[in-house]
Amino acid sequence: MKRAIHLLLLCCHAFSLQAQITTPVKRANFEVDGGLRANIFNGTPNSNGDDWFGNGDPGTGTFVIDTTGASYINQLYINNPASRMLPLFRGMNYPQFSIVNNAMLIDAVFIRDHHGDDSTAFASGSNKNGMSPANWATPVAQGVPDKNDILDMFMHVRREGPATTDSLWLFGGVSLEGTGGNRYFDFEMYQTDIYYERASLSFKGYGPDAGHTSWEFDAAGNITKAGDIIFTAEYGGSGLNNLEARIWVNKSALLSVTPTAFTWGGSFDGATAGATYGYANILPSTAGPFYSGLQCGNNTWAGPFSLVRVDNSVVVNYNADQFLEFSVNLSKLGLDPLVSVGDPCTMPFRRILVKSRSSASFSAELKDFVGPFDFFRAPMAAASADIPVFCGTTGISTLSVGNPLVTSLYTWTTSDGNIVGSTIGPTITVDQPGSYIVAQELMDSCGTTYAKDTVVVMLDVGCSLLQQKDKKGRFIFNRAADKRAVLLQPNPVNSHVQLSIASPAKDEAAIAVIDLSGRVLHTIKRTVSRGTTIIDFECPAHWRSGAYWIKVVLAGEIFTEKMILVR
Repeated sequence: MKRAIHLLLLCCHAFSLQAQITTPVKRANFEVDGGLRANIFNGTPNSNGDDWFGNGDPGTGTFVIDTTGASYINQLYINNPASRMLPLFRGMNYPQFSIVNNAMLIDAVFIRDHHGDDSTAFASGSNKNGMSPANWATPVAQGVPDKNDILDMFMHVRREGPATTDSLWLFGGVSLEGTGGNRYFDFEMYQTDIYYERASLSFKGYGPDAGHTSWEFDAAGNITKAGDIIFTAEYGGSGLNNLEARIWVNKSALLSVTPTAFTWGGSFDGATAGATYGYANILPSTAGPFYSGLQCGNNTWAGPFSLVRVDNSVVVNYNADQFLEFSVNLSKLGLDPLVSVGDPCTMPFRRILVKSRSSASFSAELKDFVGPFDFFRAPMAAASADIPVFCGTTGISTLSVGNPLVTSLYTWTTSDGNIVGSTIGPTITVDQPGSYIVAQELMDSCGTTYAKDTVVVMLDVGCSLLQQKDKKGRFIFNRAADKRAVLLQPNPVNSHVQLSIASPAKDEAAIAVIDLSGRVLHTIKRTVSRGTTIIDFECPAHWRSGAYWIKVVLAGEIFTEKMILVR
């Protein structure tokens, strides 16, 4: 039987803000009951409840975390016990912004932390929430007290209905090693691409305002720039005692600004007592519940990836109070982008860091952490042409987005080419050389551009394309006797790069694969013959889907092709 929670009564406003939820609840059709099983609500079969995972229980409810490879992982834990100490990451089981069971699923993530001597933990000392991440100290490896040792973490964000105006809910959960006494953890959400560099045992990429990004307001109290957010929770023997929302601000805002989206709660904590920047707690502007939480009962199913304990034992069920779960209504709290900045498709944060701390005080010593990791990162449009060069005359080419989202709207434009037929969709047909631009909206109701990409189709009067393929089904082409050329065909690619290199004489070709940051990933040197030479090489498994540049230097000439890798 799941344990009901008892939440504190918040009385920091002109009226009573009752936040307590005393029984298991469903929010936006997601079960907040201290369990992980879809279609099982509070230990009882329920035919239509969504949850973190599915366990084959009948019903229309779905699970949000991708369970690919779960059987393999469990077998690996048996065959190779050392693998139990490795972290594990899984994203959402659906494309971002999918409409499932009449709710809009934004994103979800499940992460298994390091085990044993943890290499992602805070060093003993004075690491605190209000400090800049630049000043956090982390050891090579150290043990963490059981009640502070994070085993797994969960996060999911969805809207209550299919529209961008429906309430936005955040769901979080952690599995801790210890179950006794009070336990404290934070979900901290950043606007920047903060990351942890294991080689230097330090955090990088943090914000500009004392290590964070501050919220900014105009004179009327409207939000002009969103900043970092933290949700801090306290669980005791009877359940969730308190959950507090805080945002990073300049301390002067507490006196000079009356926010329109929420209300100041009265607390402020920075790195020191006199800090300019810090975390201020906030409350909804209207009364009523805005968060809930539960912890699991004994023998609650631990999910398809099982649970790896600190002693490296693998178990299939949680002990009582080992899994802690909560929900927050971001819309009611004023943190929904639709409420705060008037744009429901803006990403409210970019990365998440989950931390545990030693006591209820917001400024207590930090103990363990998981992350930071990406969240709300929908694939950005990356497009290419199947025929990037019209040889000697005009032709027909298909332009495609290599990583399309079913929920995104793709609109194509050109100022010097010609689109045949529709200009809407992930794929178009063109019959003239020119530059073609695709603009991506995350949803067709957003009205704002999320990403753009440009595809150039060129006209080369010195070559003629043979409508002819080699034995492996690849197009080949001829050039005039004094011309050199490089063609990547087909594109996008999956596991192999196929280059056709035309040369009027025997030459040395230097080939480099370069990522979008300018880092050279792979180099090849080959001798090419007079005429057309086909060069085929494999894309390593660790190369992620996305755009890359292939640079070919041939007899002093430089040729650059954009490659779209789709796994």
